[in-house]
Amino acid sequence: MWRDRINVLDKKRNRILQAGGADRIEKQHKSGKLTARERIDMLFDPGTFVEVDSFIESRIDDFGLDKKRVPGDGVVTGYGEINGRTVFVSSEDFTVIGGSLGEYHSMKIARIQDMAYDMKAPIIMINDSGGARIEEGIDSLSGYANIFLRNTKASGVIPQIAVIVGPCSGGACYSPAICDYIFMVDDISKMFITGPQVVKTVVNEECTVEELGGAKVHATKSGVTHFTYQDETSCFEGVKQLLSYLPGSYLEKPPVKELADETNGKKSLLYALNTLVRGKKMDTQDYCGELVDIVPDNSRKAYDVLEVIECICDKDSFLEVQKDFAKNIVVGYARINGESVGIVANQPMVLAGSLDYDASDKAARFIRTCDCYNVPLVVLVDVPAFMPGTAQEHKGIIRHGAKMLYAFSEATVPKISVIMRKAYGGAYIAMNSKNMGADLVYAWPGAEIAVMGAEGAVNIAFRRAINESEDKEATRAQLVQEYKDKFMNPYVAASRGFVTEVIRPDETRSRLKAALKMLKNKQVAPVPKKHGNIPL
Repeated sequence: MWRDRINVLDKKRNRILQAGGADRIEKQHKSGKLTARERIDMLFDPGTFVEVDSFIESRIDDFGLDKKRVPGDGVVTGYGEINGRTVFVSSEDFTVIGGSLGEYHSMKIARIQDMAYDMKAPIIMINDSGGARIEEGIDSLSGYANIFLRNTKASGVIPQIAVIVGPCSGGACYSPAICDYIFMVDDISKMFITGPQVVKTVVNEECTVEELGGAKVHATKSGVTHFTYQDETSCFEGVKQLLSYLPGSYLEKPPVKELADETNGKKSLLYALNTLVRGKKMDTQDYCGELVDIVPDNSRKAYDVLEVIECICDKDSFLEVQKDFAKNIVVGYARINGESVGIVANQPMVLAGSLDYDASDKAARFIRTCDCYNVPLVVLVDVPAFMPGTAQEHKGIIRHGAKMLYAFSEATVPKISVIMRKAYGGAYIAMNSKNMGADLVYAWPGAEIAVMGAEGAVNIAFRRAINESEDKEATRAQLVQEYKDKFMNPYVAASRGFVTEVIRPDETRSRLKAALKMLKNKQVAPVPKKHGNIPL
């Protein structure tokens, strides 16, 4: 008797594993895509994945759905371990009715969301679906609502990662949009509210699927996606890398990685020479002598801030977020002495590092996400201004810039700023200034902290004196130099307490390391109020 029953169970399990059948699995592979279960196998540590609700299937018989019914109803859900940590997952199966979302399909996703929320563990939601299952009508729309509600409830509580590896259209787009991070893959990922045919009918605009909602569009223009990869294999490796910087929930601290020996001959020699000159001891891993070569002392010359980040952070630890969007600001996760940190840095290579509306949105969301998950913030400042012009004003630079101010002010995690060169006007305030709540603000000796650049300030403040001068250019040059000497140096700000300490560039990593250690147990009780943790 038991043997017969076990045989029945085994047959049902085999049917579940067949999904939409061999032909549809082959078609999935020919389109350059993995199956739902292959993706799960790629994500989780071998042998750790446990499936739940595998026997659930649709109850609808209309429109021939009774002949398409498959146990699992087009989505695989369960939990397992990624690098030894518990993670929950839902993976839509395009081989089953196009991965369309119906009543029980959505119920399975909602249940695994509830489990992740209750267990305070991350959830990965893999999207590969043709959208709402039209045959199930309002039940499909209700299913989306149930998922969105749980996405919102879990926002800022547990890490939520959406992976788009196929179509994701219509209402389905909003679940990934509420998640903390979205991953996409070139050529196979598609996200849009309405498809090309509807766009053509409604607004008489012709476009391809790729032009409308491909991975490159969302990586460079809309800013919808945070990470883009060439193939699914590298994409899922990226998901695992991101998780290594994040805690299981807001109740935990981020994981710590043991620091490898990064000492090399160049650093050791520079360290030795520096020690002889200064008579001080510094760990060779913390010495940043290269910074004076990376960052020109002439504030008009550009440099790549990514080189600065690589120098002050643990070797090869920086994971950039939205690297192809709003390139004038750089955000991402890194490690300093093995500890996770969130980096926010102006990029002088693009728009001279000024802040525009897209950069403000990008930074604000990242700052709030770091704050949710207890990731300290390290801010590298070299900013001339909020970007001027009618285009910026009409796009709402005031509204978007305010989001950045709000995010830094609200954040209760450790916040440390390093002013490398320019820190002008309102943009200086927005980049985690002391009076906006920064715990520590360091400045390099050549830092320029002022309302605006010397040339602009002199042209406004001394316009009459310049116009009345016999040699206008000589007078202007003299006044510019006097203004720089008197106002545009870090010691004025330090004397007023707006800068914690003026430091040498080569001390930057050691100062950050010591500051993060000191701030490790920082606790700030937020004002009790009714608000969510949804990143802006």
